[in-house]
Amino acid sequence: MMATARSPDDGRPLALDLLPDTAEVTPSGELRVGGVDLLEVARIVGTPCYVYDEATLWARCRATVQAWPGGAAYSSKAFSCVAMDRLAAGAGLRVDVASLGELQVALAAEVAPELIVCHGNNKSDAELQLALARGVGRIVVDSFDEIDRLERLVAAGPYSAPGVWLRVTPGVDPHTHRAVATGQLDSKFGLPVDGGLADAALDRLARSRRLRLVGLHTHIGSQVVELEPFRVAAQRVARVAVARRLAELCLGGGLGVASVTGELVPTLSDWAEAGERGCREAGLPHDIHPSAEFGRAVVARAGLTLYTVGTIKRLPHGRTFVSVDGGMGDNPRPALYGSRYEAFLPRDPLAPRGLPADVVGHHCESGDVLVRDGWLPRDTKVGDCLAVPVTGAYAHAMASTYNRVPRPPVVFLAEGRVRQVVRRETVEDILRLESDLQLARGARG
Repeated sequence: MMATARSPDDGRPLALDLLPDTAEVTPSGELRVGGVDLLEVARIVGTPCYVYDEATLWARCRATVQAWPGGAAYSSKAFSCVAMDRLAAGAGLRVDVASLGELQVALAAEVAPELIVCHGNNKSDAELQLALARGVGRIVVDSFDEIDRLERLVAAGPYSAPGVWLRVTPGVDPHTHRAVATGQLDSKFGLPVDGGLADAALDRLARSRRLRLVGLHTHIGSQVVELEPFRVAAQRVARVAVARRLAELCLGGGLGVASVTGELVPTLSDWAEAGERGCREAGLPHDIHPSAEFGRAVVARAGLTLYTVGTIKRLPHGRTFVSVDGGMGDNPRPALYGSRYEAFLPRDPLAPRGLPADVVGHHCESGDVLVRDGWLPRDTKVGDCLAVPVTGAYAHAMASTYNRVPRPPVVFLAEGRVRQVVRRETVEDILRLESDLQLARGARG
């Protein structure tokens, strides 16, 4: 299923299906999420800030669990914080981590170690040692070097043989942006099913006395909106699982989400049915169900980012720039991948949007554009609170301190309550990392 191209806007209001489940317009015309007026959130917490609807997060986690009888995991790289990992695990999902930091956050959230899956194409000794010491559920082995490393660490320490999945690449084009495609044979992740490398690694793992080969893992890419590449990948990898008599098969995730008006994407159920179909076509026994992992599909629509308009610049040739107090530092995806978003004013979410404008950030880059060729109400003014929806995935997770701008806070909204789960970073936080400054202070003694 292809995403539909967005047609030129004719002044239509924002499509409300891009907003969290609990979004509602108040009698006075303002937007409320989780029972909280977004303008009040901006006033209390300040801008920019990331806002999440807890009810939507919970509903998406539960829908993922129900769609995948073989099990499912939350890919915490999409949005990693203690509150989110705790919510995902409480809803019945395992938690995937892709770094030492993400592993430590999951453990701090008191996620049961056996529910944690460790990913990464170049895991450090420290990362693997912590995983082994805490007894994580699965380690996804990505290379021969990692097999060497794991066997050495298990032999040197008092560790039980960990359960491992071998990550394989099926050679499938997911029809997504090149930077987030991972299923092709020349991917930096995993070993290709064609050419003998995956077979050689599987042979070695099967002989290992220190590692327990229990399954396979694959992942073809992110923001994928077509079912056929996913079905084909499932079929190709399931053939290997059948030949090796492996009972565990994780098909990864990557399900896309709609972020602008008119986009159509498959549902979690569509995705699960395509994966199951590919596995059955490969001869996988009916009592074995594949598992999956999802990040963006769980958190993207649950979140939005609030900003304050600081400058409106109308140029002679007709282009209008609406500048906000955030930008590529809190959401680098438009600059990295050309990702597209909408923008609206929470004070009047149903207002016609007849002003063509680029919503730009305050960073010192011409590429610092959050919404290119967007539309806003014609009465947009300096001081307005502006919202960008569907930013729950890979915004907070990829945020930086470029231009030494502190990162925004994260708040959860539920039943009329505002709960700050990640505080706003400060310049003082940044300065604490400055070694020269600390040395100078010490010298003054």
